Amino acid sequence: MAKTAMTTLAVVVASALAGCSWLGVEKHDTSAVSPDGRNEIRLYLKPLSYEVKRDGKTVVAKTPISLRIADKRLAREAEEIEPVVSTGRVMGKFFPAIYKKHKVFESGYETIVDFGKWGVHLIARDDGVAYRFETRYKDERIRVLGERAGFTVPDGRAPCWVHFTGAFGLEETKCQSLRANDVKTDNDRRRMIYAPFLYRVGTATVAVLETDVFDYPVRYFDEDDSAGLGATAFKSVFAGWPKRTHHEADGGKRVEKGGRQVKVEKYADWLVETEGTRNFPWRAFALADRSVQLVENDIAYALSRPLAKDADFSWVKPGKVAWDWWCAFDNKGDPEGCTTETYLRFVDFAAKNGVKYVILDEGWSETLDIWKFSPRVDVPKIIDYANMRGVGIILWMAWAQAYGDEERVAEHFAKLGAKGFKVDFIDRADADSVGFAWKFAEACRKNKMLVDYHGVFHPIGIRRSYPNVLNYEGVHGLEWMKWNDGDPEMLDNDVRICFTRMTTGPMDYTPGAMDNYAIGRYPKKESTAGGRSSVWNNPGSLGTRSRQIAMMALYEAPLQMLCDAPTKYEREAECFKFMSEVPVVWDETRGLDGNPDAFVVIARRRGGVWYVAGITNGEGRTYQLNTSFLGGGTWKMESFSDDWQRNYEPSSYKHGTISVRSGENIAFRMMPGGGFIARFSK
Repeated sequence: MAKTAMTTLAVVVASALAGCSWLGVEKHDTSAVSPDGRNEIRLYLKPLSYEVKRDGKTVVAKTPISLRIADKRLAREAEEIEPVVSTGRVMGKFFPAIYKKHKVFESGYETIVDFGKWGVHLIARDDGVAYRFETRYKDERIRVLGERAGFTVPDGRAPCWVHFTGAFGLEETKCQSLRANDVKTDNDRRRMIYAPFLYRVGTATVAVLETDVFDYPVRYFDEDDSAGLGATAFKSVFAGWPKRTHHEADGGKRVEKGGRQVKVEKYADWLVETEGTRNFPWRAFALADRSVQLVENDIAYALSRPLAKDADFSWVKPGKVAWDWWCAFDNKGDPEGCTTETYLRFVDFAAKNGVKYVILDEGWSETLDIWKFSPRVDVPKIIDYANMRGVGIILWMAWAQAYGDEERVAEHFAKLGAKGFKVDFIDRADADSVGFAWKFAEACRKNKMLVDYHGVFHPIGIRRSYPNVLNYEGVHGLEWMKWNDGDPEMLDNDVRICFTRMTTGPMDYTPGAMDNYAIGRYPKKESTAGGRSSVWNNPGSLGTRSRQIAMMALYEAPLQMLCDAPTKYEREAECFKFMSEVPVVWDETRGLDGNPDAFVVIARRRGGVWYVAGITNGEGRTYQLNTSFLGGGTWKMESFSDDWQRNYEPSSYKHGTISVRSGENIAFRMMPGGGFIARFSK
């Protein structure tokens, strides 16, 4: 791991310095300003703190920062040493293989404040700003005791959109809308905030992010009472290094290895022992005038460490996935449906409809033992049959099955012919679990295997280095419909995550439900004899059919799972055909309209075809789509939208094709919990 880290570090440093023209030395508080002159991140030296401005107005108030390293005197050095300040411009662009755009620009202005053995790196881009610590303790290992990396909302009345979590790592809660001074956490870590944290100050929208988290824990936030008058501050919180752990199977049973989770019994009072010469995670702030513009924002991706120059990921093929677990094995239930015959049916369905992958979720092996196949599931036969039909098999596993055994697991199942893994139940956010995510991505790269990290923290920058990591969960997605009562807040959450969670990267939300229910009419959760909900084997979605189809283009997911059963998709062939044709990677993405408390409309282009998708919360509304983004000419528009004449029946929809001239306005009426999707082709 250390060798890999240093190799990657060298690539990052080389990339950051390429194209820079150094402008000399300063000896006072300093800043970096974006090329368009609108965004500024300023560093104050005594005491060490930062501030963010947009158009000259403060959007992140002055906030102290620090890095504590054992046996080092960084805090004192920041007070005593006069730093060398260098400024320059980062030039260039890169062309990511799998992303929401064809090209992403790296350009920005940077400032490096050098205290000798360590420094603070600032960067300002047109889409946001960031800072990070960098250290140069040559030929040393260092122990990081802590980092002060909070932020301050300058107006405590500012509207915020917040995700809360308990403990470290469980990031699947609904997004809540609050005022900054109403955001409450607690000291025992049962209610913390996880990124991204979104708020508005004046005309600016700010998303608090992090990226390039390597050999380091993920950042969370607690309340901080140190803010000045009228402001609201939040302090950073990190999980310590897991000092003592054990493997655990279901029911809390301890096992020697494998199991479902690797549980932490005790955390150390330090974060990580790491290389002395390294770059620490970027503390980033995505900035926009309109909240919906955040869907276009590239700062999280652009500041991640790039591919090694000789890396080959041409074999990575994004695509849609027929998924067994949500629909309970074509609604047959487990174990009755978890059989070789069921999976061969899934493969036939995928091959017939151009679906690239089939996932074998939990049940293909003996319980929590990937080295023993279930007697009901002939895994080698399924993989061979799928490969012959041009369909790839992706295998689910709990991360504890591969923890510490990454290379062997990846190599073994690659030789068996599988195309990738869905890795679940990480549910931690310390440096050890982050290290696993990087190690397993590398092990899978060597064996040409894809990765979908489920039950995990938000994207942290791995996917630019490892494009074989196609998707992440860390989102309150459709799987929750198997055990909730149709909570109407789900409709609010569906809209808000476009502005919050999706700002950091793709989401394993798993849309595509064909049974759709109006607010208040979702089947009530009633436990069956087995203790499961009555909708466990036959779940649906809250809101309309058109909403589910819209999510195919609305939500970023290079490995987009089709959650429902082949039987239902065959029954609803008209909808499924359209859904299956929606691309999963894009050449261009534009945020057209919306706000986190109402609705969202996004346009995405693949080649010469545009898709526009929109959803609303629990309120119905009419949206006037201005088609000037098409850039001229006459287009054919095929659309699915809500059928208001049958608004008591959310599974009904209107499907049609019309001719549209660029610049025309088209009205789409969205029912409560509704949506629409339109495809424009010449």
